[in-house]
Amino acid sequence: MRKWCAVVAVLALLVPVTALGAGAQGATIKIGVPVPLSGGNAKMGDDISKAATLAVEEWNAKGGVLGRKLEIMSFDDACDAQQSVTAAHKLVDAGVVAVAGGYCSSAAIPASAVYHDSGVAFVADASSNPKLTDQGFENVFRVIGRDDQQGPYAAGFMMKTLKAHRIAIIHDNTVYAKGLADATKAALDGKPGVQVVFFDAITPGEKDFSAVLTKVKSLKPDVTYFTGYYPEGGLLAKQFKDLGVSGKFMAGDANNDPTFVTEAGAAAEGVFVTSTPLPQDLGTARAFVERYKKRFNQDPGPYSALEYDAVNVVINAIQRAHSTDRAAIIKAIAATKDYKGATGTIGFDKKGDRTTILYIPYIIKGGKFTPYNVSS
Repeated sequence: MRKWCAVVAVLALLVPVTALGAGAQGATIKIGVPVPLSGGNAKMGDDISKAATLAVEEWNAKGGVLGRKLEIMSFDDACDAQQSVTAAHKLVDAGVVAVAGGYCSSAAIPASAVYHDSGVAFVADASSNPKLTDQGFENVFRVIGRDDQQGPYAAGFMMKTLKAHRIAIIHDNTVYAKGLADATKAALDGKPGVQVVFFDAITPGEKDFSAVLTKVKSLKPDVTYFTGYYPEGGLLAKQFKDLGVSGKFMAGDANNDPTFVTEAGAAAEGVFVTSTPLPQDLGTARAFVERYKKRFNQDPGPYSALEYDAVNVVINAIQRAHSTDRAAIIKAIAATKDYKGATGTIGFDKKGDRTTILYIPYIIKGGKFTPYNVSS
């Protein structure tokens, strides 16, 4: 009788464990999406979150992956270093198997240390500062290019196409903006007949840039290149024109959004922007653009297709790894080669950087970002 009771007791202990195992197998696979959902960059965060949602909905409509449905978990990093670390801990604690997102480098870099310590794959969609992948973390990847790639491209465009000799560079001291400004200046330094006549920062959140622009005006630049974000970029372009600063106004890829045009008003006309191609300008993204517009009744943002690809790279890795084990997912992402995404073919080098990336110049015409023909 005592033996029978002992068997029953053991079975009673085993039943909950078995049930738990079955439940775990049927639970959703969680993918983290850290983005700015508050503050001046919330619009970009919303664009990115929508793209992540679309990617997961499409997989779930086909049955998910490994027989399980997928779930997006978004947390607000506010493009802030401290809040990004808090958001990263929340995502890890929530049980995400990987993370895809990270609009601001200033938030992504400190958060990447949390993901590294937790053994969670992090695929950045928009964070372009070189330090992100230069840290040597085996779990960190990105589908966008690096600032030290965009900087030389911007420098070449100013020198060769715009025939600029006197160049002013304005940043905002954020990790992304300062990194792009430094990379651009480095590419210009020492070039015959070219001089960087101004290199200084504004403060994010400011509304009046007359002091900086008055100084720039006195230096008579051929081109003024702003490497910060669109909330300040649009206002800067407007005040640039109002003050009658000479030369052309040009901006980095964080200004490639309709909000820039709204802030700048008529002054946006003729502004140049260096950027990866917008989704609507990529033949590989046409189907994505149509599905995005149908789902959300709006055009995708400049980083929507990149986030869509980042999430799909993660899911594809889970499928190839036949596992939701975090370490297995990292290895599978690292082994990604020739993945056909909305933004083109994706593969990663040893650092985790994308092996092929394209930049093009845009010019704002009639309130719209239009690819600029460099031969014109």
